Amino acid sequence: VESDISKINAAAGDHAVVVSEPVYELLKIADSYSDEMDGQFNYAIGSITNLWRIGFDDARKPSQEEIDQALLAIDFTEVTFNDEEQSVYLPNEAMALDLGAIAKGYIADQVRDLFEEEGITSAIIDLGGNVFVMGGSPSRDGEVWRVGIQDPLGVRGSSVGSTVQSDRSIVTSGIYERYLEVDGQLYHHLMDPKTGYPFDNEIAGVSIISEDSVDGDTLSTLVFGLGVEAGLDYINSRDDVDAVFITKDNKVYLSEGIKNNFELTNQSYTLVEE
Repeated sequence: VESDISKINAAAGDHAVVVSEPVYELLKIADSYSDEMDGQFNYAIGSITNLWRIGFDDARKPSQEEIDQALLAIDFTEVTFNDEEQSVYLPNEAMALDLGAIAKGYIADQVRDLFEEEGITSAIIDLGGNVFVMGGSPSRDGEVWRVGIQDPLGVRGSSVGSTVQSDRSIVTSGIYERYLEVDGQLYHHLMDPKTGYPFDNEIAGVSIISEDSVDGDTLSTLVFGLGVEAGLDYINSRDDVDAVFITKDNKVYLSEGIKNNFELTNQSYTLVEE
């Protein structure tokens, strides 16, 4: 079955596509985040991600010429919404939307809302990289959950440490989830909208703790691009989110709000006390 997003992308430069209410809502949310974050988070980056195809069998490193061309088609401000028709139009035929960096968060929040409506008070919603803990764990008197922070340099499920949380989303982005190796160099799937290449800095993984999973999704992309220092400054400037940064040289950095609520359990890592 062809998705609404595929239909929008296929109709780029030709006509608007009427989409379902949830997809329209998600696109409007993605658009407002892209606007708020000055394009550092960019849901119109599809022409770039479609070039690299990282995570798929046909992944490859594109030529600089291809990347330069694709960068001309990622201006999210060109996406045209029609609220009455609930339609979306891409005026540039080379444009493509990619909701990979926000869809899981949106779905996790929808599941949480559904559970709340049904009177469920204790649950773990796990979408792989996006975890939402509702209420508390039965094994901890129903008050809180102990949540492991994914080791971005280890196998999925291995952790660097843990934190105690309740009614919170924990979203982790890491460079070794999906990657491509060319001439001995690793290229991961988290793309920089400024360069058309994967973000290239000291971060191996970042976990965002927030009230809504959709915030965690977009913020993990944003702070990945900022790097540890600027990323920490940004998270510390907000009182509604926390973050755990893990660098390629096995160091762990914590935002102010989580410093007293994180236990390092993996001896391969060093906690940087600042």
